[in-house]
Amino acid sequence: MSITEKENELVESFAIYDDWMEKYEYIIELGKDLPLIDAAHKKEENIIKGCQSTVWLYAEKKDEKIIFTADADAIIAKGIIAVLVDVLSNETSDTILEAKLDFIKEIGLQEHLSPTRSNGLVAMVKQMKMYALALKMK
Repeated sequence: MSITEKENELVESFAIYDDWMEKYEYIIELGKDLPLIDAAHKKEENIIKGCQSTVWLYAEKKDEKIIFTADADAIIAKGIIAVLVDVLSNETSDTILEAKLDFIKEIGLQEHLSPTRSNGLVAMVKQMKMYALALKMK
């Protein structure tokens, strides 16, 4: 499934919910399915800078695809990183680097987050793209 197809699926999933309290609950539910980072990778260097809560993100390359795992100490942050991992994991470096991630705007995620969470979302996307770039160079 392409990134665009994954994004479209998310937009459709979020469209089911009428208000943002329900959408937040859905984000929290998505966080429960997050591929968790191995405890060995839960270290300072894997913490995303710019997030209000602590979010760990790890990336590795398998068969030219980038696999992300993550965790967070807050349920909303965990749900947000889960959404991003779902969309960007198992993609090539180039595909990740080129991804526009229009679904974020389409579902209204950034505008419904507090400014600090919104900054965290931007930091998450930036870190995932940085990992893709670094792993592309290997």
